Amino acid sequence: MLDTKKNVRKKKVKKILRNWELYLFLLPTLAYFIIFHYIPMYGVQIAFKDFLPSNGIWGSEWVGFKHFTHFFESYYFWDLIKNTLGISIYELLVGFPLPIILALAINEAKDGLFKRSVQTITYAPHFISVVVMAGMIIAFLSPATGVINHLIVALGFEPIPFMSDPDWFKTVYVFSGVWQGTGWGTIIYLAALAGVDQQQHEAAIVDGASRLQRIWHINIPALVPTMIILLILNVGSILSVSFEKILLLQNPLNMDSSNVIATFVYKAGLLDAQYSFAAAVGLFNSVISAILLVVVNQIAKKKSETSLW
Repeated sequence: MLDTKKNVRKKKVKKILRNWELYLFLLPTLAYFIIFHYIPMYGVQIAFKDFLPSNGIWGSEWVGFKHFTHFFESYYFWDLIKNTLGISIYELLVGFPLPIILALAINEAKDGLFKRSVQTITYAPHFISVVVMAGMIIAFLSPATGVINHLIVALGFEPIPFMSDPDWFKTVYVFSGVWQGTGWGTIIYLAALAGVDQQQHEAAIVDGASRLQRIWHINIPALVPTMIILLILNVGSILSVSFEKILLLQNPLNMDSSNVIATFVYKAGLLDAQYSFAAAVGLFNSVISAILLVVVNQIAKKKSETSLW
């Protein structure tokens, strides 16, 4: 028995040594996750303590679920949940199907200048930084000088204070994100469509199938596994909206709609120095996201046999 285990171990070592270049390529990624994701987990315990920098993590007093209870009983708890879920679900409903539709449309276009131009134009916004994007949004939507409001006034309507009206914040955030990310999101779906066997289309054409019928019965089923995986990932991060963009677009007038868990943690932890309380809120957010990821993954696994694990 021991000899068998030793032989297996030797074979594994030989295999690693034979492919050492591949493991060398993995090393930076492993180092990144260990240093920036796993080692910092040590500090999560301050969520259960009254952390004081002078006392350190081990020297701070243990208070259990005090900070969690404080957060759950606070008057702003449901407002934060409502805003976070509202933005995320809105973004999921609008932003998830659009890359699929665009990928199907691009896939049907003939190769040439038009197809390449569409791909370039739709991909380009992805490379605009968040800071520049926020500045563009504020400039374009300004009631006095914004291009959008100039068009609205030219059509005979009153200018709309997009950035100061809480009712408009979610729409501005979601549709600016759709404009920036839809083209880039099509890359994965186009890669999946590239793997479709063209003989299926040829056989369908011979049988008299129209283009829409071929899209519905051949292309879309080929995208379903990819769609399910991306949907699971999106649902798993439903409480993790883009912190930087919301913070840059946030102002005192739209705070009723723009104050989400991520910005609240930033302000409580870094600006107000409530380290333990902010850590508790962030841990709550991460735990809920992990639970959602596991639940949705299990549902997808049972219903479609496609899942992350």
